[in-house]
Amino acid sequence: MAQVEEIQKYGKEQFEAAVASVNTFSSGFQSIANAYGEYAKKSFEDTKAFVEKLSGVKSVEKAIEVQTEFAKNSYETFVAESQKIGELYSDLAKQAFKPFETLVAKVAPTTH
Repeated sequence: MAQVEEIQKYGKEQFEAAVASVNTFSSGFQSIANAYGEYAKKSFEDTKAFVEKLSGVKSVEKAIEVQTEFAKNSYETFVAESQKIGELYSDLAKQAFKPFETLVAKVAPTTH
């Protein structure tokens, strides 16, 4: 009878870990989607400002300067946002599997 209760307890723990993991995935993906949305919005606004600035340029030299500045800023923003989003994915993976760590620790043999 004790084995049946132990199996039920283990099954309940697995279920709770799975639910916790799903909840983490849901909120993590929402954070990632928000980060992508913010980046897309900023990128659109930056491009719009670039086009407006470029349309008012009177010389080729100034046009090249404006394009160079835009390219540099776009690259820096892309790198920064990519790192931010990469960290969100990393955090999501860590948090999603955290509920299962205790289960694995209970089942895995310890080596001392």
